[in-house]
Amino acid sequence: MSSKAQGMNPGGFSLAGAVDLEGVKRRVEAQAKQAAKAASGSTGSSAPKAGGYVIDVNEQSFQAMVQTSVSFPIVILLWQANDEAYYDVAQKLADAVNALDGRMQLARIDSDESPSIAQALQAQQLPAIYGLIGGRPMPIAQGLPSDEELQQICGTILPQLVQVAERSGVAGTAPFVESSVEKKSETSKDADQDSSENNSVESVPPAHEQAHSLAMKGDYEGAAREYAKVMEADPHDVLASREHAKALLLSRNTNTDVAAVRKAAGDNKDDLDSQLAVADVDMIDGHIDDAFGRLLDFLASGHKSDADAIRSRMLEYFAILPADDARLARARRRLAILPVSYTHLTLPTNREV
Repeated sequence: MSSKAQGMNPGGFSLAGAVDLEGVKRRVEAQAKQAAKAASGSTGSSAPKAGGYVIDVNEQSFQAMVQTSVSFPIVILLWQANDEAYYDVAQKLADAVNALDGRMQLARIDSDESPSIAQALQAQQLPAIYGLIGGRPMPIAQGLPSDEELQQICGTILPQLVQVAERSGVAGTAPFVESSVEKKSETSKDADQDSSENNSVESVPPAHEQAHSLAMKGDYEGAAREYAKVMEADPHDVLASREHAKALLLSRNTNTDVAAVRKAAGDNKDDLDSQLAVADVDMIDGHIDDAFGRLLDFLASGHKSDADAIRSRMLEYFAILPADDARLARARRRLAILPVSYTHLTLPTNREV
């Protein structure tokens, strides 16, 4: 596969392809520069430090990082932290992410330290860059990029990733992590990781802590139950309503085969479960209008007996999005012109759902 920036593919990883000869060439050139520096006695540059909206992730903290992608988008850099050839890429990605001021986080993964993650990501070349929204990975690039390609990634693709996330209701703010001036040892790296997690937890309302903890561990069903308890205690807790809806959505789609779901929906246009499943996929992929339209089309085509199930799912989707989202208004307008037999489905116009 070329190291050129790939079009974002919310359907998952598809990294098979030929070896990128240009990427190999750039890698050899970078190694030659390193060797020349060493031969001349020149002091090598140090790896860009984590901090701000940049964190280092290993096999122990990887799952927790994935869970936070339901709150804000993440760009993953799979690299070798002791290899100077990757430092420019790491620094420019960090600068681009920090410039977004918390709308995105950069998670760096050392392939030498965490080989199982590199294997799971199926990276054929380093560095490899991925987007992560709602636990779903999107390949962006792999292989050492040219200056032009890196500029495209930082200046165009990362902002696009943020926009995709926001359309999906993933619009939270990543925690800001203080950077240490000193070069970190392995022990201090672990401490910094704990600090990052603690900063995230500290921003969680006390009543939400149990639910948030379960979500961070990947127990979305448990998180949904706990958020439901919070909502019972305070029906006006908009944050709990939103996180409850996200947890329900993710609990249904932990191991979803997107291609199979879309095929089933196409083959079974009158099957409620198939249409609900593909609407979930649309929501996660940021195709909000498609999700609403699909369910409303299904309802309008004569499936009156499924009206309650459609209403329940749409209320859930509504809770994920901001109250003033134009797509909600469009969905309500469509409901308003459905036949009178559907009028009991009118959805609330506020977030008290």
